[in-house]
Order: sequence, then C-alpha cells, then structure tokens
Amino acid sequence: MALTSRCQTAFTVFRQIETVLVLEQLGSTLFDTALQMVAKDRCANATYPDTHLSREDSQQKAMSDFYMTYNLIIQLTPIIPALLLARLGDRGWRRAPIVVPLTGYLLSRLALLLVVMLRLPLEVMYGAAVVFGLSGGFCAYWPGVMTLASLGSTKAERSKVLMRVELLYGAAGLVGSLVSGHLFLLYTSSMGHGIILLTVSTLLHLLCLIHSIVLLQVKQLPNQEPGEECHVFSPSSSDVPVEAPAGINKVNVVLLFAAAILYGAAVGGAMEILGVFVLKEPLSWTATQVGYGNAAGCTIFFTSFLGVIVFRRCVSDVMLILIGMMSFASGIYFMSFVTATYMFYLARLLTLFALIPMPTIRSLLSQQVPASSCGTTLTSLQLSLKFAGLAYFPAFTKIYQGTLGWFPGFVFTLSSILTVLGMIPISIVGYRLPKRLQYERIE
Repeated sequence: MALTSRCQTAFTVFRQIETVLVLEQLGSTLFDTALQMVAKDRCANATYPDTHLSREDSQQKAMSDFYMTYNLIIQLTPIIPALLLARLGDRGWRRAPIVVPLTGYLLSRLALLLVVMLRLPLEVMYGAAVVFGLSGGFCAYWPGVMTLASLGSTKAERSKVLMRVELLYGAAGLVGSLVSGHLFLLYTSSMGHGIILLTVSTLLHLLCLIHSIVLLQVKQLPNQEPGEECHVFSPSSSDVPVEAPAGINKVNVVLLFAAAILYGAAVGGAMEILGVFVLKEPLSWTATQVGYGNAAGCTIFFTSFLGVIVFRRCVSDVMLILIGMMSFASGIYFMSFVTATYMFYLARLLTLFALIPMPTIRSLLSQQVPASSCGTTLTSLQLSLKFAGLAYFPAFTKIYQGTLGWFPGFVFTLSSILTVLGMIPISIVGYRLPKRLQYERIE
C-alpha cells in the first residue's frame, strides 16, 4: 500500500511543469554547445580578400556575422506568435504556449543534426531560426511555464514555486553544459564529432514534447483574486504588499525603461560576442572548455538567487538593482583583458549577481502603474528590449570586427560603460521614490 502511494506521488510529480523545464533546458544547453562548435568548424575556411584579414580574424568575422543574423531572427520573429499563443493560453488553452514552442525547439535541433550529418550549409540554421521564432520560441515558452507554475500553486506559496522553477532551470543548464563538451567529442567511424551530442539533444526535446502533450498536468487552484495576475513575482519581491498607485508615474516609468534598455543592450551585446571571443587565440577553447564556460554562466542563477536572499531584507529594490549592475559592469570590464582561461573564470566570478537587475526592474516598474496597466507596461518593456536588439546586435558585432586587430575585448569595455550609464536613471528613481517604499523591508 505504501509502495503504491509512493508511486502515485512520484507520478504526480513527474506530470508537473518542472519535468518539461528540466528536459528542455538539458536539451538546449547541449544544442548551444553544438551550435557554437559547428559554427567554428564551418567558418574555419572563411576568407575576405578585400579586407586582408588573417585566417583567424576571418573566422571570427564569419562567426560573429552568423550569430548576429541568427540572434536577430530569433529576437524578432517570435513577437507576434508569442502574443497569439499568450492569448490562447488566457482563453483556456494552457498547453498551447508550451507545446507549440517545444515543436519549434525540436525542429531547430533536428535541423542542426541534419546540417552536421548531411554536411549542409550553416545558413540552413537561419531557416531553422525562422521556424523556431514562428513557433513562439523562448518568448512564448517561458511565460507559459511560469503561468502553469503559478496556477498550480497557492498565493502564499507562489513566490517560492517560481523561485524553484528558476533554480531548476539553472541547475539543468549547469548539468547539461558540463556534459555537453564531452558528448561533442564522442564519435564513431560512421559518425563525426557532434552527432551523438545533437542526437541526445533532439531525443530530449522529443521526450519533452511528448510529455507536454500526453502527461503534463494543467491545474488551477480556485484562489485567484482579481488583478492578481498582474503582480510580478520575482526573487526581489517584498513580502509586504505594495499599494498600487492611482495613476502612472511617467517619469519613473521612463527612467526604468531607459535603465532596462541600457542594461539589456550591455548584457545582450556582450554575451553575443563572448561565445565567439573564447574560440580565438589566446583562449582557443575546445568543446569541453566551451561546455564548462557555459556552465559557469548557469551558476549565476544560483549566486543571484542567494544574493537576493542575503540582501533583500537589508536593502531596497533600487540598491539591489545597483548591486547587480555593478557586479556585471566589473566582471565584463575585467573580461576585456582576459588572456587565459583562469582569467575568464575570475571575470565570471565578478558577475555573481548579474541576473538580479532585470526581474527587480520589472518588479519596481509594476509598482509605478495601476494594476490595470501592469500587463501592458511589462509587455511594452519586453517589446522595447526586443526592438533594441535591432540596434545593439549589429553594433556590437561590427565594433568587435573593427577592433579585432588591436583590442578584441573593447566590446566588453563598451558593455561595462553602458551598464554604468544604466545605473544613472536607476539612481534617480531611487532618489524620487518615497522613503517608505525604499526601506519598508528594514522596518
């Protein structure tokens, strides 16, 4: 009897959204390492006769051009599909924002597997990125995950549940990244490097899709309150309820938008180049080192979470944001001068709290508008960040290509400068906020 009860409990847990999350993130981290190494291999013989670049600089230019186009497609194509899927989810089709993006994930992973097996051109991945984007991509998938996690928890437990989802996401990414490089190097006489890795990634996404269609449990506890869905649950959210303002504080909203866009550009631009930067001399990483480097990025989920736990009861939201921004600014500035692998990890160590600012900015932003405008405001912020990518992805790519010969790390210094500039509007918001709102955690 006890065994039957335990089996039922295990099966109930297995049907939760967390299982989908772990399978998807494991598959995605394997895919990310594979794409990075395949791009390096395919761009090895790139030439630009008119520019007189060295072979390595030509490879770096080709790789950065590929990632620029690929990231722009992934950033822009999911916008409308994600909005449509969110609307379907709100009308009761809760699985739609999960199942449809996971189909896109599976097809894009399968596309890279075919590129490697059939020696297809790397440009095929642009088409895969379009398919991925039209399925809603991460833009639809992540809100769908958070929605199901929210609906399956009580109001009192919801913040903890969403924190657990974030931690599982980081943990799965850490494990997947650690093993990805080793799997990439596995091969047989009939299969080259990367095929086993991509096969495992594709199978994980296939299992994830089947689970979301057949086994995923969708439940909603009957304790929803009007306007509750507009509340932002982030690790920085206070336990003390904040009274929604009667009107929109336009100055604070504009300042928070400016800070978010500057910080989003700094992080997005730097991370786009970082994956290419570690493959050139003097680092010249192998697949295993790429996996370990990606794992170091995933540990920031844990350190940022712990940072919030430590700081949340003694500092305000504004100070939390400034701590996170300073952490990233110092780490990415140090990255400008990295010439050895151990220096890379020291730079990553400085970015311990880099994930704190964006969710905290969203939380603070939700406190500057009435509950009825919260969803629109946060959606507008997300769209602003998407369209900002149209500017900073090409800008960072071209600056990196232009400085390859004399200072390849210049883009990281630029990223640090943008982060420091983003701290200015946040500081102004901190000055403008009522003292009661800034320090209510201490009281």
